Amino acid sequence: MPNRTAYRTYGDPDVLTYESYEPGQPGPGQVLVRTAMIGVNPVDWKLIAGMFGPADPAPFPGVPGWASAGTVEAIGPGVDSSWNGLDVVVDSRARVDVTIGSQAGTYQDLLVVDARQLETKPHGLSWEQAAGIPSSGVAGYSMIAGLRVTAKDTVLVHGAAGGVGSAAAQVALARGARVIGTASPRNHDYLQSLGVTPVDYRQDDLVDAIRDVGTVTASADAVGGAASVAVTSELLGRTRRWVTAWGDEASQAAGIPWVQHPDDELRRSLELASTGKLTVRVDSVLPLREAAAALNRIKTGHTDGKILLLP
Repeated sequence: MPNRTAYRTYGDPDVLTYESYEPGQPGPGQVLVRTAMIGVNPVDWKLIAGMFGPADPAPFPGVPGWASAGTVEAIGPGVDSSWNGLDVVVDSRARVDVTIGSQAGTYQDLLVVDARQLETKPHGLSWEQAAGIPSSGVAGYSMIAGLRVTAKDTVLVHGAAGGVGSAAAQVALARGARVIGTASPRNHDYLQSLGVTPVDYRQDDLVDAIRDVGTVTASADAVGGAASVAVTSELLGRTRRWVTAWGDEASQAAGIPWVQHPDDELRRSLELASTGKLTVRVDSVLPLREAAAALNRIKTGHTDGKILLLP
């Protein structure tokens, strides 16, 4: 019997249980994927906490997770037979008009998923990298794509050492732009290894510190909150070439738009990953039965990269 982690009440990650289940068969337009690796994202613990509860049509039992990679084992009616046996990347929110909710479900050994939520895993890309791209990697890509960054730009990335921020920084660099990234000093060596100019976000006058190293033409905010919004507003003034990964109150009040997700974001992100231009920083790989521990670590906001789960 395959295993999964599920929750039957909202709460902290410790409400998750590790259990056996019947995965069912793929219906029209669906495929059955055997999971090789699962990506852990902050949205997962928020789902379990009930932050999307009013929009969740079938909350219990819920299975968290939006990201994974694996191999197609069976296809449903209407799915091209060429999908059979393919190694794929799953972004369970991609290109499908469904309500946010507990159907996301990548924290399981066998996953029935809409074929439109898949992309072929590039040959040579590791399972760890493939599962780490959604959803933080694609969010970073979409921020830079939405800003239409070119080689003429100097892009400020708030939270440049995190999953979304580091992806945004790498995509901007791949387009030839210069990138200034805010992060704590312990992450400065990592940012420099990417080609990012790091700035300590804890400085008293962060605006002047950023101006000392470059003139910002666009900003991608992977942190949110009043502090980063104030810095962005002062640096860009009326230019307002900015985007945020977090639709918080401070961003909304300043008129900073939330990142928009184009249909090809996963494919484009994987193309960059296949050429080494977008790399996921991996903190650790834990067994699926330790999903609660992984999510509790993610909640602290102090991991050094992506946490992955091994079924």
